[in-house]
Amino acid sequence: METKTKYLNPYVGGVLLGIVLLAANFISGRGLGASGAMKSVVITSITAVAPSSSENLGFVKEFRRDHPGNPMKTWLVFEMTGVLVGGFLSGAFAGRLKLKVEHSPKITSKKRLFLALTGGVLFGFGAELGRGCTSGSALSGMAVLSLGGFITMMAIFGTAYTLAYFFRRNWI
Repeated sequence: METKTKYLNPYVGGVLLGIVLLAANFISGRGLGASGAMKSVVITSITAVAPSSSENLGFVKEFRRDHPGNPMKTWLVFEMTGVLVGGFLSGAFAGRLKLKVEHSPKITSKKRLFLALTGGVLFGFGAELGRGCTSGSALSGMAVLSLGGFITMMAIFGTAYTLAYFFRRNWI
């Protein structure tokens, strides 16, 4: 007999996410987001590897102008560190920490990893073009009743719904 993995009820998870978003706005004066943390990591990496070249890159200069000081000491970096540590601890406590690639029997682990990496890169590129990820643009935007937040969320779900038909065979 196979034991079923128990996960948090998605409605409870949604309410908890809303509470975290409200607390973030109340405590820090900012909403949630992830792409800004990645940008801080990229800026720090570029500066460490090629400090003289990084001074000539427009997006590095712009970032440093808008965020003086150490790029790793921003709210979003600490937030994402907490997300990673929290996710790891949650998986450890629930006994779900395993090094494996989950995928449909119809595709290989290599193809699944390639698709995940490609999707992540495209999503990151889109987040940079949109000046924020789904957390920042949609969730935090909707939390403050921003029209742009609602439009972003509709675009995200509309695009996902439209493309799901073409990509579902990779997972089902």
